[in-house]
Amino acid sequence: MHTIINSLPTNSRSKVRTSASVAEAFRQPAYDCQEHEDAMKLVVYVPGVDASGVEIEGRGADLMVTAKKARFVRVNFGSLHLEHAQRDYRLKLRLGTGFDFAAMQAEIANGVLTVTLPKRERDPHSHSASRLRRAA
Repeated sequence: MHTIINSLPTNSRSKVRTSASVAEAFRQPAYDCQEHEDAMKLVVYVPGVDASGVEIEGRGADLMVTAKKARFVRVNFGSLHLEHAQRDYRLKLRLGTGFDFAAMQAEIANGVLTVTLPKRERDPHSHSASRLRRAA
């Protein structure tokens, strides 16, 4: 006769599992940054994502792109273990405060998301410029 003993999870184990499961829910997509004179162009590769699944948020010096795939219910989903292949994408970048997030433009076509971030115009009377004048 076989005996199966299931242990009850402790609170510390369940907290670790939930934070790890949130981190595993997303994967980082491949991306490319190109800096131009007046803007930065960010190209993010998110296959299987359409425009309705893309969220772009600029906060402070950070840019976060979240791209969620459309979910299709398959009959043999459990036997194929597709949950790892169908994870959503999340990209976090620290770009600095030199970009105008309110004026950014984005477009997506065939799984390639292109984000254009215009640079802010520098104020000649800024604090850093005055520090440089004093030092010279």
